[in-house]
Formats: sequence, C-alpha cells, structure tokens
Amino acid sequence: MSLSYPVASDHQLARLLQIGMVLEEVVEARAHKHYETLDERELGEDLVALLSDAAEESADHRRRLEALVDELDADPVAYDEIETLVAARYESDTDFDGVLYDQLCNEETAYKFYDDLITAIEGSDVRFGVERDRLLSVLRTIREEEAEGVEDVTELMEDDA
Repeated sequence: MSLSYPVASDHQLARLLQIGMVLEEVVEARAHKHYETLDERELGEDLVALLSDAAEESADHRRRLEALVDELDADPVAYDEIETLVAARYESDTDFDGVLYDQLCNEETAYKFYDDLITAIEGSDVRFGVERDRLLSVLRTIREEEAEGVEDVTELMEDDA
C-alpha cells in the first residue's frame, strides 16, 4: 500500500489509519522500553519527561485514529498484517546511538507518515465514510504534534551537546 497515490476507498483509508495506529504503538512501546531499561539518573529528568510525554501522546493519537476507523465502512484488517506492513516499511533499526536519536527517528517517521497520508487524502476525490474536513483536521493536528515532538527532541539533543 503506497501513499504516493490518492486514497481510493474507505477500506484503503482504514488500512492507512491502522498503520498510523501501529506506528503510534511502536513509538509508545519504544519510549516505555527506554524508560524501563535505563536508570532514571542515566536518562535525566528532561529525557524521562520527554519519553513520558511521547508515550502519552502516542496513546492519544492511537485513540483518535481508532475513532476514525470505527466510523468508516470498512472491515478492519488483522493487527498482525498491519504490524508486518509497519515493520517492513516504517520501523527503524533499534541500534541507535542513544535514546534521543531513537526518539528523533520515531517522531520524524510518524511526522512523515501523517504528512504523506494528508497529501494522499487531499489528492483524492473519494467520499469517505468520515467527514473529510474532520478527518483532515484530526490528521493535521496529529502531524503538528509530531512536528513539535521532533522539535522537543532536537532541543534536548542540542542541550546535551
């Protein structure tokens, strides 16, 4: 499934939104993993707050995406199938030079996904089962929050330099 073409159906939109849900779950899980595997003193107060905020934001994004999927006239795709698509296309190596680089990659990947999804929806003339303006508003808000996440990680990286 490619985002280089306009979204053509509720079914395709549902799949794409489900990919976003899995991406958010990946971000949340990796933030929790970093927090659990590293000592709080090693992480530092600012990084602990950043990881906590990223996990909470990802859970919120996942809930908003799920609400959109629930409104569509489409059968949900099995989680395992979507997870495989995400792993193949969007998950990055887990071997990063530090927690901040990992978090930056996660935030940038999510931002790019939402940016591409918005473009694909805007290029479509299909009438979806969810109101287009609301759909785009939700996705633009999530994209903006991902952009803010990129900025937050970048600032923290600059402070550490």
